[in-house]
Amino acid sequence: MTKPLVHTHRTHAPSADRSLLIVFVPCFLVILSVALLGLLVGLHWKGWLPGAEKMDNVFSGTRAAVYTFLSYIN
Repeated sequence: MTKPLVHTHRTHAPSADRSLLIVFVPCFLVILSVALLGLLVGLHWKGWLPGAEKMDNVFSGTRAAVYTFLSYIN
């Protein structure tokens, strides 16, 4: 009896995941620090970050800004 063929297919290499992580984490930390600084000072920080204008909190706004920034450099 033969085994059925199972295709395990990855859409991208593990090194791509690692390189995305290496770029995403520092960008997230820098943009988060800018957003937190603006929040603490009382400035309207959402206007500074592209993609964060309609987000409810700092973390979702930071994540949106990082993804927008990464799409520009990609």
